[in-house]
Amino acid sequence: MATHKILVIDDSKVIRMRVREMLPAGNFEVLEAKDGIEGLNLIRQERPNLIMLDFLLPKMSGWEVFQQIQTSSDLQTIPLVLMSGRKEEVTEKITEPFEYFAFVEKPFEKKQLVDAIKEAMRKAVNRPPAAPAAAAPTASAEAPATATAASAAEMEVLNAKIAKMQAEIDALKKQLTQVVTIIKQKLK
Repeated sequence: MATHKILVIDDSKVIRMRVREMLPAGNFEVLEAKDGIEGLNLIRQERPNLIMLDFLLPKMSGWEVFQQIQTSSDLQTIPLVLMSGRKEEVTEKITEPFEYFAFVEKPFEKKQLVDAIKEAMRKAVNRPPAAPAAAAPTASAEAPATATAASAAEMEVLNAKIAKMQAEIDALKKQLTQVVTIIKQKLK
């Protein structure tokens, strides 16, 4: 009998089936959603033990689903694996290192999937409890709080740019390696 529910939210039936096939038989009940709205509804109804979320989805994007999960104290405790074939699109919105979820780049192999699931579980266990909503600042504390928030926002933007540039560098390195491989093959 299945002891854990895993929700796979991906518009690709192939990916949903591939995840199902890669998981050990009998240990998991795999729930599937083909878009963000269906996925978010299933998260709330079924309370899965793990969520695998594609970042690019129809109707409601994976980014929007992610935001809904992160702003809900009861949902953010569920381990999360974000999936995408284009990591740079994820890092444009969420800076690395990914603190509270795991990321796996599509296409992935069984070992990568299992490692991402283990990482997501570890990060969920180590996640601090959601902080209660902060009280409104007093008039005297408002200016420093605004300056701190502005500095934090600037840092977040800069970190996002750094992450995007690193992703581009990594992609260029990969392309360069492929070009060198092709040239070596042609020279033989």
